[in-house]
Amino acid sequence: MALKLDPGTRLVVATHNPGKARELAEILEGRFELVTAGELGLDEPEETEASFTGNALLKARAAAQASGLVALADDSGLSVTALGGAPGIYSARWAGPGKDFYVAMDRVRTELKALGTADNSAWFTCALAVAWPDGPAVVVEGRIDGTLSFPPRGDRGFGYDPVFTPLGGDQTFGEMEPAIKDAMSHRARAFAQLKDALL
Repeated sequence: MALKLDPGTRLVVATHNPGKARELAEILEGRFELVTAGELGLDEPEETEASFTGNALLKARAAAQASGLVALADDSGLSVTALGGAPGIYSARWAGPGKDFYVAMDRVRTELKALGTADNSAWFTCALAVAWPDGPAVVVEGRIDGTLSFPPRGDRGFGYDPVFTPLGGDQTFGEMEPAIKDAMSHRARAFAQLKDALL
């Protein structure tokens, strides 16, 4: 059977992160009725997979089974070339229990400084998974490359956005108008693939 999502479908977005929920809602362009895992009081599953796609799928399946709704989950993060792809799937963990991304950005800066490297290239990855309560699922992945700069600039976006400038750009994701970021981001690129697959 072809897996399709009809407009107006009630989706549970498997996140407790308000910034991520807002960004996903904007990228979904009001096509669906959205409720977050946080609003439903669903537990966040432990992310035990070794890849973004594995963790997105794990989160989507957990939310779909717990809610009985079709679930959309995102697993995304920053990978720094000189740090061998770290923090990668551990991007949120670098922010500590308080989820303070200024702590995480400072750790990236400190580790790059310790290496004495001039390589400030990095990329964002976003895996999006949609899972149905009865088992089927679709997962896609998007990526955007760029460079890091310190100190952080801008208070828009969330996570590592204030230190990431996409290739060819002069503003960090933290400085950009949300609509401009949403048109080009790793999340937008993943969603374009998801649209092709499901809509």
